[in-house]
Amino acid sequence: MTTSTVVPAAGTGSSGPAGEESTALLAELFDPATRPDPYPVYSRLREAGALHTTPFGLPVATRHADCVAVLANQDWGHDLEAHQMHPTLPAESFPTTFLWMEPPDHTRLRGLVSKGFTPRSVQLLRPRITALVDELLDNALAAGEFDLVETIAYPLPLTVICEILGVPAADHPAVQVWSQALARAFDPDALMSPEALAERNRAIPEFLEYFGALVERHRREPGDNLISALAQVEEAGDRLTADELLGTCVTLIIAGHETTVNLVGNGMLALLRNPDQLALLRAEPELIGPAVEELLRYDSPIHLNTRAAKRELEVAGRVFAPGEGVVALIACANRDPRAYPDPDRLDVRRFTSSAGGPPARHLSFSLGHHYCLGAPLALLEMELLLAAFVRRVSDAEITDDNPPYKPNLLIRGLAELPVRFRG
Repeated sequence: MTTSTVVPAAGTGSSGPAGEESTALLAELFDPATRPDPYPVYSRLREAGALHTTPFGLPVATRHADCVAVLANQDWGHDLEAHQMHPTLPAESFPTTFLWMEPPDHTRLRGLVSKGFTPRSVQLLRPRITALVDELLDNALAAGEFDLVETIAYPLPLTVICEILGVPAADHPAVQVWSQALARAFDPDALMSPEALAERNRAIPEFLEYFGALVERHRREPGDNLISALAQVEEAGDRLTADELLGTCVTLIIAGHETTVNLVGNGMLALLRNPDQLALLRAEPELIGPAVEELLRYDSPIHLNTRAAKRELEVAGRVFAPGEGVVALIACANRDPRAYPDPDRLDVRRFTSSAGGPPARHLSFSLGHHYCLGAPLALLEMELLLAAFVRRVSDAEITDDNPPYKPNLLIRGLAELPVRFRG
């Protein structure tokens, strides 16, 4: 990566007190001990400067306006992330994924897949998701005390995305294990332990071997699922290669459930820690839709995203040459007081028309042509879960005030959430 031609502003990792403060804050942020609550560090980092240089070479943008300028602009591409964030990943080991593509290939692959995730298509899943939510809550209420991550947060989105793709129910546990390893691998290689990198490198070929065999099975015996539909597209011509089909399966599994697991876990934790806001949802269930948007802003399942300049661009006073990258610190931007009044307060009314005008758009689904393909599905799953929860669960409490978090930085969420439910 080339070096910017301008002198970094204070807080960009330059020498001197500002640079020392930036380095110390980033070290604290990247420390796994900070996972339970990174937001005080984000606040100090945001106020210390708009850009900070990281140990993996890319500057991070901390403020909402700058992150919007990067994510919403198609002149910032996403196709160099594998090179910039994962230099130890052998190029041949991971199949093509539209997450790391730009038009026209990104447009072609996303267009093939997106038909299964339009708001209209997703709404057809409402009865199945409703039934699944009720089944999971039945189990939870029967248990009384349980781990919400294991009992609800994982099974809900994993079951839905696996059924969409055509993954047999008996294989869901194995897919979950592989997916967790690959979700961890989205963190920058420089921040991962040798053990985590080795686990990633073991999971990739196992995942690909499984999905390669599943694709062949659905090609021979097509069913009413997305893999069968995509396999037929592949056979119809060269619009979708075998490598692209495998990469799409991997992408949809990880993006289709790991992030929603964290939305459910983080969101339920936030509500249980803010009983006044949960009481509002019980009293006014019509707030559930806006509340999900607020939960996404308040504690995002995704904490950062990368882009690389396609031409000379400027962000936060720094000029980026073509090919230079930047990290949009999404979770930090979502708590920027320049964009949201009282940003550290959970407010389920924030995204309603009665809140005094539309708030700034949260960045948890990104923006622009890389806006999250599965956003309508994640929103529906969380809305139906909250609707059933406030209707069926009369009392709920956390039984561990300090629940453990997974070590993940990028896809951040709880490892466990011990709770007690009463009907």
